[in-house]
Amino acid sequence: MTMPTSLCPYRMQVHHIKQETPDVWTLSLFCHDAWPYEAGQHALVSIRNSADTLRAYTISSTPGVSPFITLTVRRINGGAGSQWLTREVKRGDYLWLSAPQGDFTCAAHPAGRYLLLAAGCGVTPIMSMRRWLAKYSPMTDVEVIYCTRSPQDVIFADEWRAFPVTLFAEEGAAQGFIPGRITREHLACIPHLKDRTVMACGPAPWMEFVEEQVKSLGVTRFWKEKFFTPSAAPATSGLKISTLQPVREFYAPVGATLLEAMESNKVAVNAACRAGVCGCCKTKVASGDYTVSSTATLTEQEIADGYVLACSCHPKSDLVLA
Repeated sequence: MTMPTSLCPYRMQVHHIKQETPDVWTLSLFCHDAWPYEAGQHALVSIRNSADTLRAYTISSTPGVSPFITLTVRRINGGAGSQWLTREVKRGDYLWLSAPQGDFTCAAHPAGRYLLLAAGCGVTPIMSMRRWLAKYSPMTDVEVIYCTRSPQDVIFADEWRAFPVTLFAEEGAAQGFIPGRITREHLACIPHLKDRTVMACGPAPWMEFVEEQVKSLGVTRFWKEKFFTPSAAPATSGLKISTLQPVREFYAPVGATLLEAMESNKVAVNAACRAGVCGCCKTKVASGDYTVSSTATLTEQEIADGYVLACSCHPKSDLVLA
């Protein structure tokens, strides 16, 4: 089987697949090559073993603890990656993955006390790190809060019985769950909150809320892993973006990234990590003013020639794309 893209050089075989909740599955993979990773990192997956479609998924397993490398995926309607991984991929199939990526890890942010916050599928790196801390730093003070839609939506439900965790459920009262959504008052009751390193993963609005609340309560060490938010409707005003091949014009709202503007206007662009790491969304800007927050994978010559990572490019004026 030929490697589909140099971005995903590691071939892994599906050993087994487990359904976690009504819409979430864990794929357990076996890799014949050395593949060192840290708890909480993610990797790119070549969808349908293609070079054209890559998606980023958190590695839900834990190095030195889990027997397999695992990806835990929520099936999303219309999701090219999640539909393939949860409906079509079967035991014995091969997937191609990138090297591990990201610094949303305990190893990158060591501490004596942690507060790990998760919502929905954001629990995948949180569980990876919780196992790692239990194995390699058992004396660390760890508090975990996991927010779900309902008791039936708890991912890794059997495993959580081994770790202290506070569970919230927005719908459906059940023993062991706090009904409703997490509040400032709940966060304020966490012992030694100001002394904790807080790591949060979940939908963007939820992360914005918990970040605002814990920082207002005195937390100074806060790290989060962002989920991709689907494209917004095309803008009708703002900064004008022009493409030369083919010729067309569209608008980028002030504050939007170039990638967000391109995707909302259905301009062809390959994107995977959406964090300025993988280099998939490399785009050439022929003219215009912009700032960038990442140039990872770009050479000095490419930068001089006007190439940017669309996910990390912030237009400051009208742009022309080559």
